[in-house]
Amino acid sequence: MNISAKIAHNTIIQVAGKIIASILSLIALMLMTRYLGPAGFGEYTTAFTFVSIFAICADFGLTLVTSRLLSVPGADEKKIINNLFGLRIVLALGLVGLAPFFVFALPYSRTIQLAVLIGSIAFVFPLLNQVFVGYFQKNLNLFYVALAEVLNRVVFLIAVIISIRSNFGLIGMMTGLSVAALLSFLVHFYFINKKTRIQVAWDFTYWKEILKISWPLAITIIFNLIYLKADTFLLSLLKSQEEVGLYGAAYRIVEVLSSLPFIFAGLILPILSAAWFSSDQIRYKKVLQKSLDLTIIAIFPLIIGGQFLANGIISIVAGKEYAGAGVILQILLIAVGLIFTSCLFTHAVIAIDKQKKIIGAYIFTGVSSLALYLLLIPRYSYYGAAIGTVYSELAITVAAIYIVYRYSDFQPNLKIVPKVLGSSLIMTAFLLIIPSHFRNSHLGTITLIVAAGIVYLLSLYLIKGINSSDLNAILNKKNNSELNV
Repeated sequence: MNISAKIAHNTIIQVAGKIIASILSLIALMLMTRYLGPAGFGEYTTAFTFVSIFAICADFGLTLVTSRLLSVPGADEKKIINNLFGLRIVLALGLVGLAPFFVFALPYSRTIQLAVLIGSIAFVFPLLNQVFVGYFQKNLNLFYVALAEVLNRVVFLIAVIISIRSNFGLIGMMTGLSVAALLSFLVHFYFINKKTRIQVAWDFTYWKEILKISWPLAITIIFNLIYLKADTFLLSLLKSQEEVGLYGAAYRIVEVLSSLPFIFAGLILPILSAAWFSSDQIRYKKVLQKSLDLTIIAIFPLIIGGQFLANGIISIVAGKEYAGAGVILQILLIAVGLIFTSCLFTHAVIAIDKQKKIIGAYIFTGVSSLALYLLLIPRYSYYGAAIGTVYSELAITVAAIYIVYRYSDFQPNLKIVPKVLGSSLIMTAFLLIIPSHFRNSHLGTITLIVAAGIVYLLSLYLIKGINSSDLNAILNKKNNSELNV
């Protein structure tokens, strides 16, 4: 199998694995929210968020460094993998291991404190897995990565079902989360050992070299962490767990939706990079412009349609107890639209090798977002948290667009916006003429989502806002013909 075929094969596996994992996660979420209730799910969200703060810090930029080190021609794979594995163990145990100690110093319930203690295990193994993922990515063999991720979700879903039937509660679910993470690690470890023998290496001199490369990324991650997690963390300290649960339910839907632009951007990144480094400016700009067009096509109906259907979506995913999360989701859907856009342009920043230029933006966004959260959350609770999230995503989006414009001279063409807006208004008119009581049932909401999507796409097609050859033109690396607009 040649390189192009391997890349295509691995892309299909990665996308399929992500879709299956997302579906399984959504099913688990639906069961958890109904069983735990808003307050119980708030405790889960608080515990999960608290441990994730330490886990993100423990990454220390090594995820990106792994791929970079392994991609160097003539790299000693065994030395790199074994030393990264040893360094990962130290950082994971050292930093994630602090979570149970710090949680007891905060005014959380015993249930949350115990959930953090048990759940910490669930965050250690994914950090170790990242070393193996880097190896599989480099060798274009992502089947094992996808298999491990799907297995993780299957085991957790089973744990959720057992916890509900046996009334093990939150602690049972956190235990299941840790067991699922362990099994995922064992799958990675087993298959990588069939390729290369894994041992823990303690070459401290080499560790220092690795950390010299990773520390700028670690700073970026820390400030990125502030605007990603500060909303839920501050909400858990300043408001009730029921409010955290409502916000957490809406935010989980956002996380599922946000996985889509990362899959798309991951497909586009190598094409943009190849065009940029081969000095094919025409190809680079055409691919980025058409990708932006498709992003705009996706986010307008998502945001506008979501304003009508948010309550129904919350009811389907979380249950009627979470009705108050509908407005939260309406606000957060604006953030989703910004995530779609920022994801495309931050990947473009990577494509033109200007990652360091965006560090300042992450620092500014982290500090200013924290200040905004401290101002809004005490007054407006989860609404303030949602508004702060929209601001933070807007700040990163603007920064990424500016950097791409400045260093690659890419000027976005927005002439597709009127067509997209017109189609969105037609979709809105369709939703307005449908009686509101039709949205009160799960089947009615699902039917409306599908019907509204069909109306939007049909309208867009009729006014020539989308062309069937657009996506093929983007993904076909050998096609240098003009892209239709």
